[in-house]
Amino acid sequence: METVTITLKKVPDLYLECDSVTPDKFAGKNAEQIAALPCSEGKCNYVLGDWFEIAGSAAATPAETKIVVNGPGTDKCKYIGAWMKAGEVVVNGTADMFTGGWMEGGKLTVKGDVRSFSGLQMKGGEMLIEGRAWNYLAAAYRGDWRGMQGGLIRVKGDVGSDLATFMNGGTIIVEGNADIHVGTHAEGGTIIIKGKAHRRVGGQMVKGEIFVFHGCDVMMPGYKKIEEKEIEVDGEKHVFNVFIGDLGERHPKSKGQVVYGHIYTLKE
Repeated sequence: METVTITLKKVPDLYLECDSVTPDKFAGKNAEQIAALPCSEGKCNYVLGDWFEIAGSAAATPAETKIVVNGPGTDKCKYIGAWMKAGEVVVNGTADMFTGGWMEGGKLTVKGDVRSFSGLQMKGGEMLIEGRAWNYLAAAYRGDWRGMQGGLIRVKGDVGSDLATFMNGGTIIVEGNADIHVGTHAEGGTIIIKGKAHRRVGGQMVKGEIFVFHGCDVMMPGYKKIEEKEIEVDGEKHVFNVFIGDLGERHPKSKGQVVYGHIYTLKE
């Protein structure tokens, strides 16, 4: 794998739109050609070389290309890794909005936090967030009904509100806590929260699974406990309370059985 390292030369006054920073765009290019790729700050158009020192050349294919993004100032860079389909991106710091949005493949690692709308409508690949995630992680775009559809997101810290709104598939693992609204309108996928959730978990959920190890401050009234069950989750077995719902929604049938969404909490 060939590595390209890009390092911010100055911190943007506004926010830098970096949708060119993907292995798909870098593949087959040398440092000079990468420097000519477009970016923008507000209404002003630039090229990456105006903002970044660029070292190294990309491989012939995205799958064999790795990008390392250095700061300071990475927290003012939006769209890093958005729409990427292969290869690897590592951000040594916090990344701004839409990081990994619409991602279809490859691996994206953020050593700090990611801000709101990251992993938006993700379809595949793997995202590792070593800090915390802000609001609307893996959610649908405003006005759309398709949230995360595939892939894996792992967050080492906490997540903000509106996690995985309209989720259709894929897996999210949160090692910390979650704020209000988790999996609202979900129609598939798996959410694992190893801490606790505030409230409004699984509202209007049709199908899918939400594991909240240490429970919710308030369980939605549309959920009913049906059993206790031992389940292996992220490599560990635990006994969970199993709830079905949201009972106020219409649910499909499979082989004559109603398909519900499930919420699981650890049995105390």
